[in-house]
Amino acid sequence: MSCPVTCVAWIPRGVAKETPDKVQLDKEELKRLISEAKERLQETTDASDDDDGGAAGDSMEVAHASAASAAPGDEDCEEDEKLNDDELAEYDLDNYDEENTGTESLGETLAGLTVFGSNENDPYVTLKDTEQYEQEDFVIKPSDNLVVCGKVDKDHCSLEVHVYNNEEDSFYVHHDLILSAYPLCTEWLNFDPDDSTGNYIAVGTMNPIIEVWDLDIVDCLEPVFTLGSKKAKKKKKKGKKSLSKEDTQEGHTDAVLDLSWNKQLRSVLASASADHSVILWDMSTSTPAANLSFHTDKVQTLQFHPFETQTLISGSYDKSAVLYDCRNPQENRRIWRFSGQVERVTWNHFSPYHFLASTEDGFVYCLDARSDKPVFTLKAHDEEVSGLQLSSQIKGCLVTSSADKYVKIWDILGDKPSLVHSRDMKMGALFCVASCPDLPFVYAFGGERQGLRTWDISSISAGDQLCFSLT
Repeated sequence: MSCPVTCVAWIPRGVAKETPDKVQLDKEELKRLISEAKERLQETTDASDDDDGGAAGDSMEVAHASAASAAPGDEDCEEDEKLNDDELAEYDLDNYDEENTGTESLGETLAGLTVFGSNENDPYVTLKDTEQYEQEDFVIKPSDNLVVCGKVDKDHCSLEVHVYNNEEDSFYVHHDLILSAYPLCTEWLNFDPDDSTGNYIAVGTMNPIIEVWDLDIVDCLEPVFTLGSKKAKKKKKKGKKSLSKEDTQEGHTDAVLDLSWNKQLRSVLASASADHSVILWDMSTSTPAANLSFHTDKVQTLQFHPFETQTLISGSYDKSAVLYDCRNPQENRRIWRFSGQVERVTWNHFSPYHFLASTEDGFVYCLDARSDKPVFTLKAHDEEVSGLQLSSQIKGCLVTSSADKYVKIWDILGDKPSLVHSRDMKMGALFCVASCPDLPFVYAFGGERQGLRTWDISSISAGDQLCFSLT
């Protein structure tokens, strides 16, 4: 499989509906969706026409010129065609279908084949009733974890919802959701503006709009709600070159690179964007509550503190990480500088003052929010560290992934990191890693190829035995 997996997120056990709902569209709803799709397509076409309009004349001139230059060679082409016809004549392709006609009848040809009237009578068919097994796979058990990943195919992008059951050793695709743009990040959340709780996945894409999908609905064609608005439409005034905006844009103006949900204040979602900003969203009203613009380049990563509602950390292409007190971010913030662009940041939930940051030049830094100097610096990989995950339940167990194709397991207890195990995942460059919230040794990975893969790191060879203990 060559389809890249760009982002991944685990869903805890017990939150998904046992039997997901299936969408039943009526005619009016279908007409509405088709008309909206046509409008979006027309807007895209109009925008591309405006961009390409100036170059159309030049391309036509080039086409005419190439046609003119090809004209003198028409006689040579005719001679080549005659030669080809003479070469093919010896094979007598016109009578190809009439050759080798046998005298056997259809009955004699099929005499050696036996067909059973039903699967029940066929001893070679072991699955007599496939519907039963499909129904069993459709039901989500209390011991199932869901794993959602963003997948990129040749002609479309999608979210794949997988079911993972460690006890039954099962891992399969439950359903998928078609996306409108290239997926870059995912974040699970259970906030519902109407019902207060739910099972949702927020998705950031190359578009500035954040989509929030209901994971308990199968075959849905559009997100439950979105955060942000489309780019402001522009119209050319007659006789003038100036542009006038019909409406103003709310939210980001470029791709959404990362998302973080505030588990303490459940209506708040933070987003990082290529437009250099961080936005705090109030999902109860689907509007921005605050815009934090302290970075000078793309904001690649961010994460809320696991226990402190007001504390947020972000990392950027400007080689810095910024710690915010969201109650007064203009006054209360701290900045750290690094040797390269910041790829990932994550809080250490076993040591609440500490957080980790990884960079494009292969380093991992551990920092204390109260100090300017790093607690330790680790040269973890040869290329950018794209994945940075601490185990959900094992203190000191750090897993990193990189564009150098390797996954590495580290013991960082006592602030003295040591390498426990290293593995080439055979997935090409690795883009993401996520730890299972219910199984401390299980991780999911996405990369250039091989789709979504899971790895139970407790199964590594005896020579590299894990010395971690459950906390």
